[in-house]
Amino acid sequence: MAGPPPTNPAPEVTRFTRDLPPAHYILKIESLSKIIPMLPGEKEPKYDSEVFECGGYKWKLSFYPSGRKECDSAENISLYLSMEDTDSLPLCWEVNATFKLFVLDQIRGEYLALQDADKGTIRRFHAMKTEWGFAQFLPSTKFNDAKSGYLVEDSCVFGAEVFVIKCTGKGERISILSPPITGYCRWEIGKFSALNVECLSKEFKVGERKWCVSF
Repeated sequence: MAGPPPTNPAPEVTRFTRDLPPAHYILKIESLSKIIPMLPGEKEPKYDSEVFECGGYKWKLSFYPSGRKECDSAENISLYLSMEDTDSLPLCWEVNATFKLFVLDQIRGEYLALQDADKGTIRRFHAMKTEWGFAQFLPSTKFNDAKSGYLVEDSCVFGAEVFVIKCTGKGERISILSPPITGYCRWEIGKFSALNVECLSKEFKVGERKWCVSF
């Protein structure tokens, strides 16, 4: 009999591989097995990367080698993107961004990339939600399997690409304040073929202005 659903179900993600390294940040961890016991968080150990800048903001990668417990991801490794130095941002700040997170297959020389299943998904970072990521980034068994290439000689490599959506404030507005004023003029010309000088019609009024037609 199936158990209860996770309290925080993992979002749908897209996984794909590529040769191109992450554009904005790469984190390499060596001697992982020795580092894990030293990590803060007894029940949920976590390693925070150095801060890096992208899109005018500061970020860091948070790696959970034993998964996020609150997301029912004990059998996975978790990887998150977090905003840093938010105290310097204006009150009620908000940053909208899309991102990809990576892990390197060191045997085949290619990166496994994860992003939201809907590639157009924009994540909203704000004071109450400063991190987004993937609780079920990779199953622990696959990550620890030497044949997968993600953990080789006790070292692993992660990465991030962040694309901030900024509003430039530029735009355009067009409107009609009132219905356009229209008018017409009927001009009958006799002996048209014999004319050899400029001719003017009688004045007629449209709106507040007077007009005439010439040829």
